[in-house]
Amino acid sequence: MHKKFVSQGPKFIIYFYFLLLFVFSLLQACVTTEDHDLLKRDINNLQKESLSVKNDLNTLKEKTSGVAKEDSFNVVRLSQAEIQSHLSNVSKDIQILSGRFDENKYFTETALKNSAAEIELIKSQIANLEGQIKDIKEKLSALESRTAQEETIQKQEKDIEEESQLQEDQAAKSLTANDKEARYTAAYNTFVGKKYKAARKMFEDFLKDFPKDELTDNAQFWIAETYYWEDDFENAILSYETLIKKFPKSPKTPGALLKQGLSFIEIGDKKTGQIILEQLIDRFPDSREAKLAEKNLEKNTENIRVNTEKKKK
Repeated sequence: MHKKFVSQGPKFIIYFYFLLLFVFSLLQACVTTEDHDLLKRDINNLQKESLSVKNDLNTLKEKTSGVAKEDSFNVVRLSQAEIQSHLSNVSKDIQILSGRFDENKYFTETALKNSAAEIELIKSQIANLEGQIKDIKEKLSALESRTAQEETIQKQEKDIEEESQLQEDQAAKSLTANDKEARYTAAYNTFVGKKYKAARKMFEDFLKDFPKDELTDNAQFWIAETYYWEDDFENAILSYETLIKKFPKSPKTPGALLKQGLSFIEIGDKKTGQIILEQLIDRFPDSREAKLAEKNLEKNTENIRVNTEKKKK
């Protein structure tokens, strides 16, 4: 209520003054001197009360102003405290971020150093591999050169052999078909000269040109002999078998049986070899080849007996 009075004080005083003046103007003509003095005193009292009200109003303003200032200060203090707290939190966040930055910086620098070391290691390994590749290339080049030289030598040897074979073939073909004995003799002399491959070719050509000649069985025998003396016992056995079947009554058949039996023994099939030698003895008992077969059988029998006795001991 006091605050309401204070806020309405100035308006009330002005209104009051106007009321007094109005009353004074109305009563001026009809009042006595005594009444005038009384009215004057009342006015003075009112003025004093008005002054007192003014003083109270000023005092109240001062108090109100102080309270407002104090509230403002409190607000400022509170705001400063909040700002300080916020700044403190921000500072902490900055410290945390700074720590994380330093940590990341350390890990980044370490990773870069490790990467640099790995790169250097890889470069070193690459250099070593390049050196090894270079050595391999040099070795391959040397090997290729050596291989080329060997191929050249082999080619030269093959050319020489082919040329020799060609010359022999030409020599054999230069003989006329009617000169079959000369061709047979040339093939036989080649065999005696231990040129078994060339001799075999010449005898095979002879068989093609003279398939029913009286020397055909002999040519077949010498073909088998070329294989035998080359230690190609399997082909020798087959070639001897051709002679035995085609020319069972040929003078070369006993020899074919003997060599076929020996060929089986050479390849480790002694049982089959002994059977063929026994057949040779039965079919051609008076031949020289039969005598050789008997000696061979006796020798094998003796070896078997000795081995048996050793086992018994």
